[in-house]
Amino acid sequence: MDEMKRTEVRGKKSFSGGAGRFFRNMLIAIVLLGAFAIYWFFYNKYAYGERKGTLIKITHRGNIFKTDEGEMWLSCRQTVNPEKFYFSVTNDSLANVLKTLQDECVQVDYVQYRNSLPWRGDNKYIVTGVAPIRAGYQ
Repeated sequence: MDEMKRTEVRGKKSFSGGAGRFFRNMLIAIVLLGAFAIYWFFYNKYAYGERKGTLIKITHRGNIFKTDEGEMWLSCRQTVNPEKFYFSVTNDSLANVLKTLQDECVQVDYVQYRNSLPWRGDNKYIVTGVAPIRAGYQ
């Protein structure tokens, strides 16, 4: 009689084990796919570059996450309707340097991500470096 109970339990165990293994593997696959998607859209650097122009403003804003946001015209000369470049700054010392360079012609180095994160700023463009441009080299 004990042998009959053991075989019944084994039969149920193997059935539920197979279904449980399937759902566990599906859960692992979904978690791995989600982790890859988060990395791809929020942490993978999409592009690097530099832009030259007149720095218009740097502001420190945000409701929960306070970030430094900037805006610059993509021209060092006075133009009627210049294109604007919006960016975020994650480094506090770089934000302080940018604040001293407002209304001047600068070159900023940036990294572009596919999407923004609240603690990284409002924009996909994150400035990583800045250099003032001298008057004769515009």
